[in-house]
Amino acid sequence: MAHRIVLIPGDGIGPEVAAAAKLVLDAADVGIEWIEMPAGAGAVETHGELLPDETLDAIRSCRVAIKGPITTPVGQGFRSVNVALRQGLDLFAAVRPARSLPGVATRHPHVDLVIVRENTEDLYKGIEFERDSEQAAALRQRMRDIAGIELRPDAGVTLKPISVTGAQRIVRFAFDYARTHGRHRVTVGHKANVMRYSDGIFLQAAIEDAREFPDVPWDEIQIDHLSAQLARSPQAFDVLLLPNLYGDIISDLCAGLVGGLGLIPGANIGWEYAVFEAVHGSAPDIAGQQKANPVAMILSGAMMLRHLGEMEAAANVEWGVDETLRKGEIRTPDLGGTATTMALAEAIAAEAMAWAPGPS
Repeated sequence: MAHRIVLIPGDGIGPEVAAAAKLVLDAADVGIEWIEMPAGAGAVETHGELLPDETLDAIRSCRVAIKGPITTPVGQGFRSVNVALRQGLDLFAAVRPARSLPGVATRHPHVDLVIVRENTEDLYKGIEFERDSEQAAALRQRMRDIAGIELRPDAGVTLKPISVTGAQRIVRFAFDYARTHGRHRVTVGHKANVMRYSDGIFLQAAIEDAREFPDVPWDEIQIDHLSAQLARSPQAFDVLLLPNLYGDIISDLCAGLVGGLGLIPGANIGWEYAVFEAVHGSAPDIAGQQKANPVAMILSGAMMLRHLGEMEAAANVEWGVDETLRKGEIRTPDLGGTATTMALAEAIAAEAMAWAPGPS
């Protein structure tokens, strides 16, 4: 087998869209050996924990995984299984393309941009202090002593660390991504005019490290202005480089511009490992009904193929998605049709196999 890949089916509709993506990726015929591993609510029932050590070990061994949506039950010890995966494997770069797809009507045609989001720092680092707790009281006192800042006694507090190290590596990743994927410009979003010592570090890292990429044009924009510009003319942007929280929000906004989360692929990438994923939720209300749209998971698989160097197979899968949606004959309910999850996957696989080898 050419590639050993960990497959995490996930929860809710996860197993359905994972099976659909597996069908299409097997049709791409690049020699994938699937190693199925658990994570999420289902893993609690089978392994007694949300993120079993053997799942992380399997990813470390194979170095690449693809996962369906995961449910994190309330009160199980993790703020998010997805966050735990990213931090446990140091998957510091989240990559979310947002591309207009044929046959999907939207307000803004011809969108083709990529959000690169720092994935391990910022407000999602998880440094929080509950209101009325001893820790919050100690923090209030410390803030009073060192900075003369008075926090309200009933305030919960979340800290926002952005390090020079973390900012530099995501900046370099984004600029290298733009260079190697033939993109034309990187736009750095921030709020450094207000958060000078966190967002300021992020912006300064861009200013300094962009010098190593003189062939990649770039600019910077405040996050509120970026949001307004995206709502009006998203076609003007190419690669967006953002800190964690802004990237989380903006990437969902961009998904809405091109038809919704059911059509958007995603990847979490570090220097050592990569986990590709459908970024939508687990939708337990339609689980087991074969109503879920598998396109996001399938396109995440195409991203994975590119990561593995299987450029022709990735192009074929993307063509299969585009041509199936262009024809519009087979659509899941969210796209206005009545087709099942697997019927749409079978149609995409057939189109991908029928297409002559595409450009790399």
